[in-house]
Amino acid sequence: MPWKERSVVEERMRFVLRLKDGESMASLCREFEISRVTGYKIYGRYKECGLEGLTDRARTPYRYANKLPAQIEAMIVTMRREKPTWGARKLRERLLRKLPNDVRVPVCSTIHAILDRHGLVTRQRRSRTKTQGTPLSEGLAPNALWCTDYKGEFMLGDKRYCYPLTVSDYASRYLLLCEAMESIKEQGAFTAFERLFKERGLPQAMRSDNGVPFASPNGLFHLCRLAVWWLRLGITIERIQPGHPQQNGRHERMHRTLKMEATRPAGSNFLQQQAKFDVFVHEFNHERPHEALDMKCPVEVYKPSTRPYQGIGELSYPFHDRTVLVTYCGRICIFKKKINLSTSLAGQAVGIKEVDDGIWLVSFMDWDLV
Repeated sequence: MPWKERSVVEERMRFVLRLKDGESMASLCREFEISRVTGYKIYGRYKECGLEGLTDRARTPYRYANKLPAQIEAMIVTMRREKPTWGARKLRERLLRKLPNDVRVPVCSTIHAILDRHGLVTRQRRSRTKTQGTPLSEGLAPNALWCTDYKGEFMLGDKRYCYPLTVSDYASRYLLLCEAMESIKEQGAFTAFERLFKERGLPQAMRSDNGVPFASPNGLFHLCRLAVWWLRLGITIERIQPGHPQQNGRHERMHRTLKMEATRPAGSNFLQQQAKFDVFVHEFNHERPHEALDMKCPVEVYKPSTRPYQGIGELSYPFHDRTVLVTYCGRICIFKKKINLSTSLAGQAVGIKEVDDGIWLVSFMDWDLV
């Protein structure tokens, strides 16, 4: 026989019936585990409304002390539809000018809530990119960690935009590169970094954000061609967490000084702007003392890298079954099958090893891909 379930209303009916049969209020309240105030309240509602008084009542207040008048709410909605690009602050200012002084105008948050309630607020879509940062090293010695980024673009005198590519040494604050670029395309970054590596050598690690051309939001492990090239050169890749520029704070602080001293006013063209950057780099490294370096200049702390740039060698996978070259469309072709990897690995050799019957492991350098 199944257990019988009783609702709150049924329990109140049992309470009232036993109370009418002559049982005492105190004993019933102890048995039903309610206070005598609640017991008298239940019985009073029964005498007033009958069985309907035993049902749950709405807990909505009878009135709101600060409820916004319907006329003002309708006015806000009408104004928003007339000016769909105006936000809560502008609408409130218009209300203040339009209504008499004795009418209380709601605050901006209330106006925004009204617009949202009427479906007049467009919410921004969240980025679907699930990019995450990597573990960050301390970079205590020169050339142990370099930081790179593009400073925000600005317009030159000839109405073209300049995108400064900067690289600095984390430990010594030495500014290694400040190049005036026409865009943030990979090809320009390849040329600038290759020239820098030939002149300064190679670092142990490179820290950047997750934007192009340093990372690919849709690539395998967010790798791009530039990052793959760094890996081939033996450079460890470090990426900060999205929305946390303070993890590259030393480099961002340098950008602030660069903006104040070398971009205001901007040069007439790229040649003049690059000349201003060159002057800034020399002053920043050789003349400007840094408090974090005990008032030393970066050139007094920085030491040349002991890892010369010698290009990239051939990849070999002696512990794999075979080596396959990734096509320029980002595929590998094995056993008459085309398997998509990533266009960032185009032209790179990967190792393939059968780990189970019909299951193959694809590796690039020391990393297992699929």
